[in-house]
Amino acid sequence: MRLRHRGALLALVFVTLLQSVCSDFETLAHLRAKASDKTQSRAVVDLLRRLLGNRSRDFIVSVNRTLSNDTLDVCELRSAKNNKIVAVGSTGVAVATGIYNYLKYFCNCHVSWSGDQLNLPRPLPPLTGVLRINTPHRFRYYQNVCTQSYSSVWWDWPRWQREIDWMALNGINLPLAFTGQEVLWLEVYLSLGLNQTEMDRFFTGPAFLAWNRMGNLFQWGGPLPQSWHVKQLNLQLKILERMRSFGMIPVLPAFSGIVPEGITRLFPQANVTKLSPWSHFNCTYSCAYVLDPRDPLFQRIGALFLTQVIAEFGTDHIYNTDTFNEMIPASSDPTYLASISRAVFSTMTSVDPQAIWLMQGWLFISDPSFWKPDQVKALLHGVPLGRMIVLDLFAESMPVYSSTNSFYGQPFIWCMLHNFGGNSGLFGTVESINSGPFNAIRFPNSTLVGLGLTPEGIEQNPVVYELMSELAWRKEPVNLSKWVSLYALRRYGSMDENLAVAWQILFHSVYNCTLPQYKNHNRSPLVHRPSMHMQTDIWYEPADLYKAWKLLFEASSGLVTLETFRYDLVDVTRQALQLLTTEFYKEIRNAFQAQKLPDLLTAGGVLVYDLLPELDRLLSSNEHFLLGVWLEQAQSQGVDEYEAQLYDINARNQITLWGPDGEILDYASKEWGGLVEDYYLQRWGLFVNTLVECLDRGRPFKQDVFNQAVFQVEKGFVYNQRKYPSKPLGNTYDIARRIFLKYYPYALKSLK
Repeated sequence: MRLRHRGALLALVFVTLLQSVCSDFETLAHLRAKASDKTQSRAVVDLLRRLLGNRSRDFIVSVNRTLSNDTLDVCELRSAKNNKIVAVGSTGVAVATGIYNYLKYFCNCHVSWSGDQLNLPRPLPPLTGVLRINTPHRFRYYQNVCTQSYSSVWWDWPRWQREIDWMALNGINLPLAFTGQEVLWLEVYLSLGLNQTEMDRFFTGPAFLAWNRMGNLFQWGGPLPQSWHVKQLNLQLKILERMRSFGMIPVLPAFSGIVPEGITRLFPQANVTKLSPWSHFNCTYSCAYVLDPRDPLFQRIGALFLTQVIAEFGTDHIYNTDTFNEMIPASSDPTYLASISRAVFSTMTSVDPQAIWLMQGWLFISDPSFWKPDQVKALLHGVPLGRMIVLDLFAESMPVYSSTNSFYGQPFIWCMLHNFGGNSGLFGTVESINSGPFNAIRFPNSTLVGLGLTPEGIEQNPVVYELMSELAWRKEPVNLSKWVSLYALRRYGSMDENLAVAWQILFHSVYNCTLPQYKNHNRSPLVHRPSMHMQTDIWYEPADLYKAWKLLFEASSGLVTLETFRYDLVDVTRQALQLLTTEFYKEIRNAFQAQKLPDLLTAGGVLVYDLLPELDRLLSSNEHFLLGVWLEQAQSQGVDEYEAQLYDINARNQITLWGPDGEILDYASKEWGGLVEDYYLQRWGLFVNTLVECLDRGRPFKQDVFNQAVFQVEKGFVYNQRKYPSKPLGNTYDIARRIFLKYYPYALKSLK
């Protein structure tokens, strides 16, 4: 009897806690689709036409917001006469997601960055009863502030349209919308009295704007041409219109306090602090000027900017700004930190009384020695509970909610970061993402309000993003082996059992990193400046990757006409050659240390004269792995030769030196056709030749001397102005077959 009473008491306490948490979130009730049901229905009809052509007529779609009575998205699908499928959803996003679920699990179809497989059955498979697709998550967030630079910087409208379609199909309803903001900053600062020269010294070039917006970097890659502002503003207006037409809630920018140096000239009394350099830059391009949020000028600038944002872009009442991204605040005093966030938020509400502040939680991860519990709590509690949403940005590896009592009561979104720098390379943490969101829901007094995808770069590892997107619409974790077998079936439209086995192997190895707090930078020696002390450890067994490689290759002759399969054949073969590069590097290093010149010449010769050229040929045969595409997109943004050249240098520098002198060297590395041959291969050739010369002459290898020499190679690539193909060359299957027959035996030998 006593136990029963205690159980009832605990239940009452839980309900009370739940009510108090939920009441905080009533402050988020106004974050909802603004477009009419009719507009959202039309947006889905148009999406299906773009995706399925005439077969889109087999679907009858409508949006009815009353279908959801609790702000959680839902879609109901059923069969109708004439073999049609009727889909009704609470928003356009809900309908698109419901239809994509049907396409995946009833038609074995697939949509991805690296190709679609849309061989629809005729007629469409019937549904018995009602198929109800719904989500327990209010928000499904997408993008990292860095994605804007590492991936979408050069996109035109057709590419953005395709991405917004992908968002809708994958259930995204809270996307970041940061494009085109620089023109508004320009207007604000010119209106305050700054001149164009001061603004030219403030903005970076396009490829580095993400870090300019966060106050890390200035002027590098600039100046920003006027034509850039015009184009980006027009693009942003299209992006926002399309996002909103699906019922999405775009997140717009707000003021964080970063100001041009010229502000100190105009307002000498303002409380402006010059910060220390960021990363490995010096004050030529770094050392931000930060205006104290408690200074009246902060309120003035912040209000001017947000007024401009709302006038140009409209508003859905949610804004992102990050106050201390990889920068240490002036004081650790909790009172000071609370006053900062209070001032930032009051600037938002002075313009938009319904403002919600969306904040990236990266600062708590990047500097845990500063952000102790008192500091975190103070910053978060400077904003009324429920008026801030925190992105737990890297929750699959380094969750913050669990060590901060669910962000001390502020709502948060559990995010998968997954990728740094847009690096190439197979990677995933599938067990972690399969369980993490559900652990967050069950966490005591959880303030979870959504799931998010926050990669620094996209267009890689599509399987991970499909899984993560789908988990937002699941009530419990999936059976990973079963899920990935079905993924293989729909990605290729093939029942070949070996394909399912290959993907199961990949999911249990390279896609299942379980090392604590592991950050997925591609650490392969292939894409790093050669030295005698390179990282060679990996989180999976090479034997598993080679096994999957063999299975994919053996299935390839019948599937190579499929874009999705060609991409995966290239990607897995590329990963195998990346592993083999590490093996040859070890042989080169060991031969040099043992002073065995013949062994050094053999290993170095194979790497430089065969393996890396073959890798470049393989990558050059596929449209998704071309340096030329990235550079052509960049150059096409220019209105004249000068601008085209400026953007070309921006695009090359970001993926190589990342700064004038290699300040963040190879952070954004890519394994692309053209880049392997003219950048990575040239470095390895110089390294091997230098080692041979050292052995020949009996001299030690000096890294600093080599670094000076190889820097000239790296810089030479950035400025070489060479044109690279933007269309594939060669037959993928023939090249992949040649590589497999040549290097698979060596791969097996390396395992012994």
